[in-house]
Amino acid sequence: MKYSIPLLEFDPERKAVIEPVKLIRHRDMPKRCVLCFFREVIEKSRRKLALRALHPLKSEMGEIPVFSGKYKGHAIGIVQAAVGAPLAAGLFEEVIARGGRKFVACGGAGVLDKSIVSGQIVVPTSALRDEGTSYHYLPPNRDAYPSPKPVAAIIRVLKRHSCHYVKGKTWTTDGFYRETPKKVAKRRKQGCLTVEMEAAALFAVGEFRGVQIGQLLYGGDDVSGIEWDPREFGQKIPAREKLFWLSVEACMEI
Repeated sequence: MKYSIPLLEFDPERKAVIEPVKLIRHRDMPKRCVLCFFREVIEKSRRKLALRALHPLKSEMGEIPVFSGKYKGHAIGIVQAAVGAPLAAGLFEEVIARGGRKFVACGGAGVLDKSIVSGQIVVPTSALRDEGTSYHYLPPNRDAYPSPKPVAAIIRVLKRHSCHYVKGKTWTTDGFYRETPKKVAKRRKQGCLTVEMEAAALFAVGEFRGVQIGQLLYGGDDVSGIEWDPREFGQKIPAREKLFWLSVEACMEI
C-alpha cells in the first residue's frame, strides 16, 4: 500500500471481515438474473414471467424486492437494482451469495453526445472508474470492463431484433451534482458516451467474484451542453420495457 490517497490503497486479500456468503442464509437465486433499475417495469412483468417473491434484500431504506420466475420454461431471477455504486455493489454481492452467476443489468444514463437520442440503446464496453466502490475490488486503473460473454449475448439479441444501438465507454460517477461542463467535455474527449452511477462498480464486483455481467442502458437526460436538458428521462416507459425484455432474452443466452 504505497499510495497517499486512501482510495488507491487496494488490498488484494480475498477474505474480508464481513463475507456475504457467510452473512446470507438463503441460496434461492436462479443462476441467470436481470438487475433492473425500473421498478414499474418489474411490476408489469410479474404475470408474464410468473414472478414469485423471494426473501427480499434489505437496507436502511427498506426492503428491496427479489423475484424468481420463468422465461420460455427456464428459471430467471429479477432483482430491483439500487441507485449509486456502493449500494448497487452491496446488493449485487448478496445476490451472488444467494446463487446468481450470470447477469445483465438494465438502466438509464445521461448522454454526453446529443446524437444519442432519448431512448436510444447503449451497450457499455467499458466504464471509467470515477467512483469509489470499484477501487475496493480491483487495483487502481482507469477503466472497469463487463464480461465478454454477456456483451456478446446482448449484441446478438439486439441484432436479432434489428435494434439500433451504439456501444462504447460509459462514465461512472458518484457525484451527479458535480458533472461540470469542463468535466463533461473532458470525459467526452476520453470517449465516454454516457454517464451513470453504477456500471464500473458492478463490473468490478463481477470480475472480483468470478461471475459474468453485462449491461444495457438507454439514453436519458442530456448533459452535453452548458445547460442540463432533462428530456424525458424516467418517463419513456415503452423504452424501459423494451430494454428490460431485451435484457431478459440476452441473460438467457449467456
